[in-house]
Amino acid sequence: MGLSFRGEFHQKVDGKGRMSIPADFRAVLADGDPRCPENPSPRLVVLHGAHLDGCLHVYTIEAMTEIEEGIKRLPRGSVQRKKASRKILGKSWETEIDKDGRIVLPQRLREQIGLTGLATMTAMGDYFELWDAGTYERFEAEEDDDDDDIDPLLYLDQATPPDQA
Repeated sequence: MGLSFRGEFHQKVDGKGRMSIPADFRAVLADGDPRCPENPSPRLVVLHGAHLDGCLHVYTIEAMTEIEEGIKRLPRGSVQRKKASRKILGKSWETEIDKDGRIVLPQRLREQIGLTGLATMTAMGDYFELWDAGTYERFEAEEDDDDDDIDPLLYLDQATPPDQA
């Protein structure tokens, strides 16, 4: 198992959609790209779509390959495979980090999440979420209101062991 995304970062986004990817996240992306280190520009896959509820999901190449393999295991022609393909494969965009540690996020993706001047990138383990900072702040406040007194470590007791997943 490779590295995991950890942490929360705030990055400026310019008018052309250029934004830096934090060094900690770049290390995970490089670890999850079979072309690295021979090619020093790690690739990433950005998932978008209304089903993501106001944010984008960013995956390593290896994590996206695992997702694609899961889709391929679904029966050909099945409703589940078609929906998964449309919402994941059809709503994905692959790019690579430039020599300055940045990506250029297309305007249509910035508009989809209302991303203006500041982005929040928050780790989710095998991927990270990319939010407009103001939207994320509101989302986090609502989420915290729902379960202020719950220690999230309690959720782990309900997790399925990896050998039973």
